[in-house]
Amino acid sequence: MLIENEEQLKYMVGGLLYAPAVHKTIVRNIDAGVYGEITAVAFCLEDTIRDAALPMAEEALRETLLEAAKIPEERRPLIFVRIRTPEHMQHMHTYLGEAGQILTGYILPKFDLSNCDGYVTLVKKINRNQGRKIYVMPILESRMIAEIRSRVRTLTVLKEVIDSMREYVLNVRVGGNDFCNLYGLRRSVRQTIYDIGVVRDILVDILNVFSVDYIVSGPVWEYFGNDPDGDWAKGLRRELALDRLNGFVGKTVIHPSQIPLVAESLKVSRSDFEDAEHILHWEDTTLGVAKSADGSRMSEVNCLGRWADRVSALGRIYGIREDFE
Repeated sequence: MLIENEEQLKYMVGGLLYAPAVHKTIVRNIDAGVYGEITAVAFCLEDTIRDAALPMAEEALRETLLEAAKIPEERRPLIFVRIRTPEHMQHMHTYLGEAGQILTGYILPKFDLSNCDGYVTLVKKINRNQGRKIYVMPILESRMIAEIRSRVRTLTVLKEVIDSMREYVLNVRVGGNDFCNLYGLRRSVRQTIYDIGVVRDILVDILNVFSVDYIVSGPVWEYFGNDPDGDWAKGLRRELALDRLNGFVGKTVIHPSQIPLVAESLKVSRSDFEDAEHILHWEDTTLGVAKSADGSRMSEVNCLGRWADRVSALGRIYGIREDFE
């Protein structure tokens, strides 16, 4: 995938398709266009792989990356590897060697106070010895983040830690299912993550701390199917709408059938895009407020600048939908 600039890259993670590192057909499917609007893929060596199978999965991943390197860059999605620990990340970076040259970066699971310093040290070390940037995406999903007694302090410290390697952080991710598991909860196909109060509060606090400075990606939706109008799709669309409203950008995808729905959700309405462009190219030297392009709402330049930046970026990457759609 050809990237114009780093700011654009942060938004292009979009719907991140997760696949176990032993997946043997994913590269052929990407090359054949089976996944359509896919922008990023993550090969997982963590929860999806049993401990005893890890060496085999690592070898399969190396072969997969060598095969993926043959796909022309303009048709190749961003590629990430989800590792297990800082030590495992160091091992994989060395082990992959030439095969790792096409990696956009690594996904850092269960990122918290127990491992963050090790990750930061390694990320900076790898990038000092690299001819290009290796990006990371930490996942906030552990118990010390969930527990209300430690949450504010933990998130505050983690924000400072992540800030110390900010130039290498593409986005911050959240583990919705991990938080649900802590409380023995699971949403149905007719419910969203926001219906689970205890988990919703965790996600809102993460957004409160991180979304001012980082792109924060929405939690996984665990239902999928072949019918784009089925209950699984209706549920996903409901949750994607609430993701957008609350400030999440993009979503973890666990099945190819989810990709087009996430891609569609990242499109912006024509009225939003026109308002965003007006705000970003404001010409009035006297007034800081004006009617929107369609005359239906107020646009205030000092209050909507960051919103306009986001809408403009998403519109240019994912496209524009008509307001009546």
